[in-house]
Amino acid sequence: MNLINLENAAKAYGPAPLLDAVSLGLDEGDRVGVVGRNGGGKSTLVSVLARETEPDTGRVTHARGLRLGHLAQRDDFPEGATVRSVVLGDRAEHEWAGDVRVRDVLGGLIADLDLDAPLAGMSGGERRRVALARLLVPESDLLLLDEPTNHLDIEAIDWLARHLKDRKSALLVVTHDRWFLDEVTDRTWEVVDGSVERYEGGYSAYVLAKAERARITAATEAKRQNLLRKELAWLRRGPQARTSKPKFRVDAAQALIADEPPLRDSVELTRFATARLGKTVHDVEDVTVQVGGASGGGSGDGAARTIFERMTWRLGPGDRVGLVGVNGSGKSTLLRLLDGSVSPVAGTVVRGKTVQLAHLTQDLEDLEPSRRVLESVEEIRRRITVGKRDWTASQLLERLGFQRERQWTPVGDLSGGERRRLQLLRLLMGEPNVLLLDEPTNDLDIETLTEVEDLLDGWPGTLVVVSHDRYFLERVTDHVVALLGDGRVSMLPGGVDQYLDRRAAGTAPKPPRPETPAEKAAAGKADAGKAAAPPKPTGGQDWKARKELDRLERRLEKLAGQEADLHEQLAAHATDYAKLQELGGRLREIQAEAAAVEEEWLMLAEDIG
Repeated sequence: MNLINLENAAKAYGPAPLLDAVSLGLDEGDRVGVVGRNGGGKSTLVSVLARETEPDTGRVTHARGLRLGHLAQRDDFPEGATVRSVVLGDRAEHEWAGDVRVRDVLGGLIADLDLDAPLAGMSGGERRRVALARLLVPESDLLLLDEPTNHLDIEAIDWLARHLKDRKSALLVVTHDRWFLDEVTDRTWEVVDGSVERYEGGYSAYVLAKAERARITAATEAKRQNLLRKELAWLRRGPQARTSKPKFRVDAAQALIADEPPLRDSVELTRFATARLGKTVHDVEDVTVQVGGASGGGSGDGAARTIFERMTWRLGPGDRVGLVGVNGSGKSTLLRLLDGSVSPVAGTVVRGKTVQLAHLTQDLEDLEPSRRVLESVEEIRRRITVGKRDWTASQLLERLGFQRERQWTPVGDLSGGERRRLQLLRLLMGEPNVLLLDEPTNDLDIETLTEVEDLLDGWPGTLVVVSHDRYFLERVTDHVVALLGDGRVSMLPGGVDQYLDRRAAGTAPKPPRPETPAEKAAAGKADAGKAAAPPKPTGGQDWKARKELDRLERRLEKLAGQEADLHEQLAAHATDYAKLQELGGRLREIQAEAAAVEEEWLMLAEDIG
């Protein structure tokens, strides 16, 4: 059944149309992801489909009785609204509390919020979760979601993906979160130059298909450029030659990725980083950090809260670390501890003498509004080397989406996403050897994200990234650590998946609001008659498995120590290329063994559950 049909629609807000004679449709069961550059027309397309914006030409048709849910980028609520009034309206408590699906939405998105709390004064993340809950509580035939993951942490994004996969509603989602696109969509629309290009598959399949189209286009252009030369050669040969029709067959995936080198040459980057940094970057020893109150450097109101207690952590040359944790767990505080703007109340933080640190915070940097974009970058440096290539400030600006004419725009006229890109590029132009990135993907479109990732692939230094963008986090870092609320940094060999598993296993905070008697009674009634899940085995077999898990963890720690020793040896023999080759070989062997042990650990941990 066709739900929405768009016929020959056009929409423009200036001389260049955002949509130009676009025709497409959404059917039952469709799950479509929409991608494209910022300002390219994605939100306009969603708004037109939702009939909230009228096209200049063409028409939009909705199926009769269509139950449509639309999440816009901005969360608007009535003045004086509470969580309850927005999400549940005037539903009786026994009615919604007895609905398993409604309880799942409330528990997954707003379990930590008081239903009677006013929305005024809530954070952006809390308001976004309330807006999502309002959308997901009722049944819908089609959901149109514009940036649903904005302001959500990794756990909320994971819950939302699982929830949408279980819903029967058709779905169209605009997001820059590539992991989310792969999880919930099976078709991709790219809004580009006023048209909508359609691809089968989620984000990964879209990238592959687009690369294949580009390869074919390049081959076609090369043939066109050589046409005259071939025609002349043909004429010189005289009579028409006998020819055979060339046969061409390619497995697109294998042809495109088979000869691709690794994203990063880890050994070479580590060697460069060690040469620039030496053996010590940051050694955090037995540190206790408090925030709030007089001791935390705050206003002095309220008691100080301990974020880290006797925490020890080492950050070495060439380390590329992803940092995860719930909002408020201390991720930004840890970055400020490393940059020196937060001081511990106990313990020591040793910073290497050669460290040149740059910190991208979540706050937009204050820049002179009248200064041109190119001038604001060139005042830092006109040229830098990334990897093995020299780049001018203008070339790097172009890579990050500032075309030549845009480079002469006053900074005051830039959007939030453009200011974010400019802020990041100014940091990179300073050629730091330690880079701290706090939510670097905010307001960046997918094309810009891929350019940033490519730049970081060739950047030799120590990198710590805090991000809710799981794809970006796993793409640019080599391992993940977490803040789990126990006052220390925990290594996660299994990455983000292991973090989510550990949170789900019992470390997640309990909702502060107790269940009402009506909720308890309704929940008990709804669950009555269900067979209790059999308990997990606790006998000798399970004990042996857990003992083996402990052994693998100790092995991983030992391998990590050996890897750190090799990094120090690489630093000590930075000019002895024969020794570097030998050490590099040993390092690759240890990394390969660590990867095998990690895989064994993950499989065993999954079996234990």
